[in-house]
Amino acid sequence: MGINERINVSLQTDQGLVRDHNEDFVTCWEPQNDGEATKHGWLYIVADGVGGADAGEVASQFASERVIAHYLANSETKDWGRRLINAMQAANTDLRQMVMDRNENKRMATTMVAAVIQGKQVLIGNVGDSRGYHWHNGRLRQITKDQSLVAKLVEEGAISEAEAVNHPHKNVILYSIGSERSPKMDLFRVNIQPDDAIILCSDGLTRHVSDEEIGRVLENEPPAEAATRLIDMANSRGGQDNISVGILRFSTQPEEEGKTAVLATTAPTSQTTLLLYTFLLSIVQTILILLVWFWLRV
Repeated sequence: MGINERINVSLQTDQGLVRDHNEDFVTCWEPQNDGEATKHGWLYIVADGVGGADAGEVASQFASERVIAHYLANSETKDWGRRLINAMQAANTDLRQMVMDRNENKRMATTMVAAVIQGKQVLIGNVGDSRGYHWHNGRLRQITKDQSLVAKLVEEGAISEAEAVNHPHKNVILYSIGSERSPKMDLFRVNIQPDDAIILCSDGLTRHVSDEEIGRVLENEPPAEAATRLIDMANSRGGQDNISVGILRFSTQPEEEGKTAVLATTAPTSQTTLLLYTFLLSIVQTILILLVWFWLRV
């Protein structure tokens, strides 16, 4: 199995039906060999240029590319979760510096959800209201927490979840890359098993498609078809925002990898046993020849 065949991935983005351009950006960095996988893992990003900000499409692409650059450049950091958050904070600084260097009276900002795969664990960094989900045994669970005004009001009990759906300020986010010097960024760690999936998406999907519906699509479709199906569902219900979906489906069987490792270690042992048996047989054969020779002489 090739290094990138262990994960079945589909990253898709769509303009939607209302916006005149796409401010979302999806990208990834994947290792080309086992050495790179051990050093960096796999990195996937979904970013959503903040609505109402100037040049949101520039912010989402620039910040995503800078996260990848900073992440790869800091391989000496042993805590990969901290390494991811540090890369996102560094990208925040870079984006703010770019705006200052251009000397333009513009505000560029973007939400971001990023996932790093390290062995049997996925590390998810999040800022804003793009989301990360974990699909396991037919059930979908939201991993990230929306950094939005409405989510905070629900958490504090000021409004109900039902009221949050159509709240007039549901698009107000509290933090984003580029919005301030050091925005709050959350880190989540998820243990994964064979056939699990991680879903990264912008709010253009979740404003139209429920968690239950996302789970059902994942259960019935492989990643590429599932991502297309989810985007089509969002567009069929209005497509009011840009829509981005990243689906990471884990196809590697850790147990099989373990068995391969065991076979690799037991093969030399079997060979050693065979050599020992051959040596003992040779000794016995020599003794028998000597006995026959001695008997004939007598």
